[in-house]
Amino acid sequence: MALAIAATAFSSFPNRETLPRISLQGKIVTRLSKTSGGLNAGKGVSSVCEPLPPDRPLWFPGSSPPEWLDGSLPGDFGFDPLGLGSDPELLKWFAQAELMHARWAMLAVSGILIPEWLESLGLMKNFSWYDAGAQEYFADPITLFVVQLALMGWVEGRRWADMLNPGCVDIEPTLPHKKKPKPDVGYPGGLWFDFMMWGRGSPEPVMVLRTKEIKNGRLAMLAFVGFCFQAVYTGQGPIENLMAHIADPGHCNIFSAFTTQ
Repeated sequence: MALAIAATAFSSFPNRETLPRISLQGKIVTRLSKTSGGLNAGKGVSSVCEPLPPDRPLWFPGSSPPEWLDGSLPGDFGFDPLGLGSDPELLKWFAQAELMHARWAMLAVSGILIPEWLESLGLMKNFSWYDAGAQEYFADPITLFVVQLALMGWVEGRRWADMLNPGCVDIEPTLPHKKKPKPDVGYPGGLWFDFMMWGRGSPEPVMVLRTKEIKNGRLAMLAFVGFCFQAVYTGQGPIENLMAHIADPGHCNIFSAFTTQ
């Protein structure tokens, strides 16, 4: 389904008069014609991040980052001991894959913590995130699966099309005559994804925001793995585990899961 949607999105939107090119480090640069350059002249547009200075913080003090990690990617701390990003095409793919997994992880962690917190306040009953699939909802599981598959397939298809042809999905359905002068893969912007216009202006604050996003996303991915282990070993949610640890840190901790009862 995603393939079909990607092909449709890829072919249904007109290409730019001048195509963007993507540098070896994944930095997007666009050559704009005079016509597209006059669009929304004088207003801030979605910025492209500038590389961080050579003295940027690194994952290990005193280490030297590999040449393909020049600081142009958000959250780049020069960590690639296995050289997985040495291939420019793979580096672009890995950056987008990490960004998408980070966003999904942040949504997942929020979807775990908030309902459990609401349950502790008495606003929800019998909620356990690891048993969510067994709960009864407004529709049967097959219907929910089909709806979710269609919605996620459409979104993923458009995202994939944007990776294949940057800028091809930048057209606003409500404002088809307006397009982003600078396509930026993974950051669609516009009315739906940047309604507060945080991604417009000079590149420096944009890099700060994107770095915060990817750092929180990495933390969320680790947190989700921790939630899974907590559910397996304790049969409880993260907030319940936290409250138990605060009440009795000597016995309710990470080591108690490996000791016999």
